[in-house]
Amino acid sequence: MKVLFMCTANSCRSILSEAMFNHLAPAGFQAISAGSFPKGHVLPRTLSTLQEAGISVKGLRSKGNDAFEGSPPDIVITVCDSAARDACPVYFGPAIKAHWGLVDPSTVRGSDDQIGQAFHAALDRIETRCRAFFALPFDQLDAQALKAELDRIGTL
Repeated sequence: MKVLFMCTANSCRSILSEAMFNHLAPAGFQAISAGSFPKGHVLPRTLSTLQEAGISVKGLRSKGNDAFEGSPPDIVITVCDSAARDACPVYFGPAIKAHWGLVDPSTVRGSDDQIGQAFHAALDRIETRCRAFFALPFDQLDAQALKAELDRIGTL
């Protein structure tokens, strides 16, 4: 099963999500990420946060929507922060869609420790959601039930 994590810049939240998902994923699951307006590079703090958590950063890069053209996803999860009026990207393909909003840690201002805490808090929330995702009984869920579970996980 292929999962696409989408946000606007594909430099922080969707990259953190892709990396954590793949770090925890059992065989048969894969995540990719993309942005509607990719920044063109992954934020250094994103990479250092992943490395501090023992998660590989190999191959992570900021990508646009064309990154998955040859292999469409089964599930698309947006991670923009609609509460902060982030413009969430839209995926028009035939995939199950869900929203797992995350506050953008790259917008946090303060000391280095405060910024680091924001990045780690985002990664912790992503981990909680990914673990809940992998605990789902996929063989017992039709598309509608899976969508409901994905929406529930987005509230964690």
